[in-house]
Amino acid sequence: MQFETKSIHSPKQSSQVSMTDKEPKRPDPEVLEKKPRRRFTTKYKLSILVEVDACSKPGDIGELLRREGLYYSNIRTWQRQFKAGALKGLAPKKRGRKKLAVNPLAKRVAELERDNTRLAKKLKQAETIIEVQKKISEILGISQPEKKEESS
Repeated sequence: MQFETKSIHSPKQSSQVSMTDKEPKRPDPEVLEKKPRRRFTTKYKLSILVEVDACSKPGDIGELLRREGLYYSNIRTWQRQFKAGALKGLAPKKRGRKKLAVNPLAKRVAELERDNTRLAKKLKQAETIIEVQKKISEILGISQPEKKEESS
C-alpha cells in the first residue's frame, strides 16, 4: 500500500512513502576519522618547485596544484624557504615547546642537595640518640662529664 504526498512549497514535487518501511533511512551517525596532517619531505618540495618553475602556459600551475592536492600558499611558502636557505629552509621543523638548555652545574647541585638531605637526617638521628642518652643518665643518676668549650 502506498500513499502519495505532496509538498506544500512546490506543487510539482511529490514523493511516495511506502507503508512497508517501518523507519525512514537515516544518515550514518558515525563520525569520520580526521585525516592526519600532511608532511612533505624536502625532496618532494624541491621536485614541486622545479615543476612550478617549468610551468610556462597559463593554467599549468593550477593543473599541477590540483593534481598534487596542494594550495598555492604551499608553493609560496616553499619558495620563500628556498630563498632563505635552500635545503636548510625546507627541512621540517620540530613542533612544540623547545627544550631548555641544560645547566652544566645542575647535576652537581642536585647531587649536593641529596647529600645535604641525607646528612641532615643522620644529624637529626644522632641528636635524638644523644638526647635519649642524657635522659637515661639523669634517670639512673650517672654524672655527665663537663664539656670543654673551645674558644676560637
